[in-house]
Amino acid sequence: MSSADTSCDVAVIGLGPGGEEVAGRLAEAGLDVIGVDHRLVGGECPYWGCVPSKMMIRAAVSLTEARRVPELAGSTGDVVPDWSIVAKRIRDEATDSWNDAAAVKRFEQKGGRFIRGTGVVTGADTIAIDGVAHEVRRAIVVNTGTVPAIPPIDGLDDVSFWTNHEIIEATELPASLIVLGGGAIGCELSQVAARFGTRVTLVEAAPRLLVNEDPEAGEQLRAVFESEGIDVHTGTGAVNVGQAGGEVHVRLEDGTVLTAERLLVAAGRKSDLAAVGLGSVGVPADARTVEVDDRCKIADGVYAVGDITGKGAFTHVSMYQAAIVVADILGQDHPAADYRATPHVTFTEPEVGSVGMTEEQARKAFTNVLTGEVQMPSVSRGYMHKLGNEGFIKLVADGDRGVLVGGTAMGPAGGEILGAITLAVHAEVPITSLSSAIYAYPTFHRGIADALADLS
Repeated sequence: MSSADTSCDVAVIGLGPGGEEVAGRLAEAGLDVIGVDHRLVGGECPYWGCVPSKMMIRAAVSLTEARRVPELAGSTGDVVPDWSIVAKRIRDEATDSWNDAAAVKRFEQKGGRFIRGTGVVTGADTIAIDGVAHEVRRAIVVNTGTVPAIPPIDGLDDVSFWTNHEIIEATELPASLIVLGGGAIGCELSQVAARFGTRVTLVEAAPRLLVNEDPEAGEQLRAVFESEGIDVHTGTGAVNVGQAGGEVHVRLEDGTVLTAERLLVAAGRKSDLAAVGLGSVGVPADARTVEVDDRCKIADGVYAVGDITGKGAFTHVSMYQAAIVVADILGQDHPAADYRATPHVTFTEPEVGSVGMTEEQARKAFTNVLTGEVQMPSVSRGYMHKLGNEGFIKLVADGDRGVLVGGTAMGPAGGEILGAITLAVHAEVPITSLSSAIYAYPTFHRGIADALADLS
């Protein structure tokens, strides 16, 4: 069939990681699948998110490790940052200069039909692509993702500013940078820029950085940032922005006026559910996320995966949901969605990984909450690691059931340490079993045993 055919078995609107996975696997299974996207196939992750940003972070960490050599190992001479190396790697190895031809070809080779355009749901079994109606026989899957949220700050519309897209695409970094937003994106990009020599000021309206994490994580990360020369302002947001003389001026709620060569807005993400037509299947026009059942269904024959479901703006959640949707459409057995042990990692140095509930959330849900914690420098490997060993491991347990319900792993390889905690939360491994396990010495993950011993 050609892309001009206006009927199909399955239509997938939005080919980010989850949508691309659904469309590709269903096409391989022999269904007639149309994949629709007006942006790049693969979505935010490979072009402006996970992949290029981690290349940037890897480069920034290497600079900092080189600067640690005199205290740890000897002398390397001057460490001279060169952003052009990073920019070239992002273009050559990650994004193909933001060209998705290879991704489109990959999908079409699986048997799918790709249409570059804007898809809109018009009913439970119909969509429109740039105004052309299409009949959908089996299922519609929506994976339209999110875009950077631009806060309503006075003067911002009149200022040239960056989002994560522009800084990822930058061929050179500015001499100075103001970052609005102390979430994962703002924190990661602030540290990268600072380590490449940019004077960075980070502004977060919430009381602390990484406000959705354990409070101690935000406090420790702030201390690390300030030790690296990042000027951190928390508990005060921007009220006015202007631009003059080649500089951006930002006035904060507390009266502080900041100036820099560039402004980066990293104030979260937003979706537009009305624009994709989900009102036609009962989604309220003002909804910020779409409610799905444990099979990722919005309504009979209509599914959603990814950021718009409100289960976490993470590629791994989107891929997890994709597997459920594929199985449901093909009539295959698959466990229902379970988000109790959803992990996520902020890839600063130290990394901040967490899973399940924070202590605050657990105390609202359970009557007998146990917590155990160890500081990373006290862990055997953390002590040996020395420079860059900031962080902690914290476990949160439901004492009545004797199982972990959450945890934070902050430190070197925090995201990798999180793997064991995630498994324990997901499988509800008894604390007694975890406490009697053998933890390799000397490792960072051995700190889990220390935190278990501290549970109280």
